Amino acid sequence: MNLSLRKVALAASCVLFASQLMAEPKRPECIAPASPGGGFDLTCKLAQSALVNEKLLTKPMRVTYMPGGVGAVAYNAVVAQRPADAGTLVAWSSGSLLNLAQGKFGRFDESAVRWLAAVGTSYGAIAVKSDSPYKTLDDLVKALKKDPSSVVIGSGGTVGSQDWMQTALIAKAAGINPRDLRYVALEGGGEIATALLGGHIQVGSTDISDSMPHIQSGDMRLLAVFSEKRLDEPEMKDIPTAKEQGYDIVWPVVRGFYLGPKVSDEDYAWWKDAFDKLLASEDFAKLRDQRELFPFAMTGPELDTYVKKQVADYKVLAKEFGLIQ
Repeated sequence: MNLSLRKVALAASCVLFASQLMAEPKRPECIAPASPGGGFDLTCKLAQSALVNEKLLTKPMRVTYMPGGVGAVAYNAVVAQRPADAGTLVAWSSGSLLNLAQGKFGRFDESAVRWLAAVGTSYGAIAVKSDSPYKTLDDLVKALKKDPSSVVIGSGGTVGSQDWMQTALIAKAAGINPRDLRYVALEGGGEIATALLGGHIQVGSTDISDSMPHIQSGDMRLLAVFSEKRLDEPEMKDIPTAKEQGYDIVWPVVRGFYLGPKVSDEDYAWWKDAFDKLLASEDFAKLRDQRELFPFAMTGPELDTYVKKQVADYKVLAKEFGLIQ
């Protein structure tokens, strides 16, 4: 074989080797770190549908559920037990980052995983049953001022969680000690909706994407959404913001995925490329909209920087509420 042919053969073998390294992951799986029916479930199922629709995966990812600590159990399991599993994505949200800021994920911090993609954002919201006596945010605040323990509030996670923080910010704005509020800790938006509709709680601190199926069925109302302005969607345009009711609170709920810390650069690059293509797709934008999520697209190093800044900002907020030293 002459030198030029050897070069061609070597180049071809390198291309083949690279393509093998960056092949579609076997047995892809998306872990929703909560019970079925909430925002993590929605995030996994959005990617499950979209990656197949865009022909980025040949078969749908499995969606599995790993509730516990609003993400802590899944985070620890992936970092400690499945760190190099290239086929396993885990859903995260802004609430995950808030918990990381408070050290609620145990010995692992925000640098323990490979942040892959953010695919959309929702907004926090305060939900009640459709027949609730609370018609506005002020109605709720008046009841809380009269007797903070008289209103049972369901939130995803315990004191310091994202859902807790939303009502704590309302309480602070109204001059109420957030520690006096009566909380029931639940595991995500699905459990909050079930408890609210079952009459076990009176108010749900949740987010708008979790709530919309129940809003559309007529079983639930939202007293407020924590967005800058009313959301420009036909079924959302009549939902008032907290800001327009005199409470200057905005709480976006960004949603996305991370991978284990020892996933190879090649496998990470495969997933990043897949999500970059997905996030540029008009069909994906339609799917995201159908799931009541708004545009928020970020991958790779840009996302890693965003996550670490958010965690730092949440640490400041947590200190204000005495949640960390």
